[in-house]
Amino acid sequence: MATTLTPILSEFWDEPESWTLRTYESHGGYQALRTALARKPEEIVDLVKASGLRGRGGAGFPAGLKWSFLPAPDGGPRYLVVNADESEPGTCKDIPLLMASPQTLLEGMVIACYAIRAERAFVYLRGEVVHVYRRLLRALEEARGAGYVGRNILGSGFDLEIVMHAGAGAYICGEETALLDSLEGRRGQPRLKPPFPAVAGLYSRPTVVNNVESIASVPSIVHNGPDWFQDMGTERSTGFGLFSLSGHVKRPGQYEAPLGITLRELLDMAGGLRDGNELKFWTPGGSSTPLFTAEHLDVPLDFESVAAAGSMLGTRALQIFDHTTCVVRAVLRWMEFYQHESCGKCTPCREGTYWMTQVLRSLEAGEGSPEDLDKLLDVCDNVLGRSFCPLGDGATSCVTSSLQYFRDEYLSHLTHGGCPFDPMESTLFAGASA
Repeated sequence: MATTLTPILSEFWDEPESWTLRTYESHGGYQALRTALARKPEEIVDLVKASGLRGRGGAGFPAGLKWSFLPAPDGGPRYLVVNADESEPGTCKDIPLLMASPQTLLEGMVIACYAIRAERAFVYLRGEVVHVYRRLLRALEEARGAGYVGRNILGSGFDLEIVMHAGAGAYICGEETALLDSLEGRRGQPRLKPPFPAVAGLYSRPTVVNNVESIASVPSIVHNGPDWFQDMGTERSTGFGLFSLSGHVKRPGQYEAPLGITLRELLDMAGGLRDGNELKFWTPGGSSTPLFTAEHLDVPLDFESVAAAGSMLGTRALQIFDHTTCVVRAVLRWMEFYQHESCGKCTPCREGTYWMTQVLRSLEAGEGSPEDLDKLLDVCDNVLGRSFCPLGDGATSCVTSSLQYFRDEYLSHLTHGGCPFDPMESTLFAGASA
């Protein structure tokens, strides 16, 4: 397995006006679409299945298998919905992709719609990123003008219309069924499953919901073949992905590499930690995945290895925290986010995130008692597996994992009578234990 960068989606991001159709076509853009249109739709589904492409939105479900779940055509509409509601703290890969190369997504959407026989597709974008929305509209206008979107695409007889939809900024709408409700004009709240979107999704019709990066990976697979894709990554986590390094690193940013690369290798590429500090903890897939520590530097970043080590690969949002960070404060900030973003539909999540926030605030201030740590774990136990959607489960991850690795630091807040870290300097007070 190669452990160097593999610039495929990011191949020409640094070129002037990389977002234009002209630049995209100069790098072979829309050749994969021509290849796809010359084959049968079911052949494209089989090709994506053979590649082993797994969803890049966090869950890692095989993309081609999800496409194959759609029932046989019955003469009614079928839809593709691209989830661009990137809201997870630390996740910042789809927005740069859409800004730098929106045509990659559009070509992937046309190919995917041809494969599943859908004639209308939607991009559900987080509404705050107005600059991205404008860029997508301009890219769609260029693609339609060149005959890549619209009626009788490239003379194939295949018709497709794409709609850009800006949401209202709700983390819960990253959950696919809440996204569909929002897209239909209702309040964004998760639906009971089954039925699954493949059977009754948007407007109760068969629907595929995929992440931006998942669909953007399709053109290169169609163009180069499934064997080319399988040569990267690991046996069960094939291909490449965007790893978002943020936090206390010298060169934060997007690093496109094969799945299975380690954080140690990525940190070397990113210049290491700032000011020569030591790594304290990090997230392998955003704030809703259990924390890792320096002992996990060499865990291969693929779905199976990360799970075996006790976390989840998620969206590969690697938030890096050095030894000057208060873990209690970081967990509290995350929990405040989850409390605010809980849709309130189910009691475990609505009440659990509220009470965990209260307890964490008390602990950070040096109040409460050691029994509050067990109380936190008890609340997590009543949320995990009992909430209506994964938001509640994800909210417990940072709490349980931080108590697993940093229980002494929680206790030090109580013995110190407050946070042992200087809030102005982000360093430990003299004589305080972490």
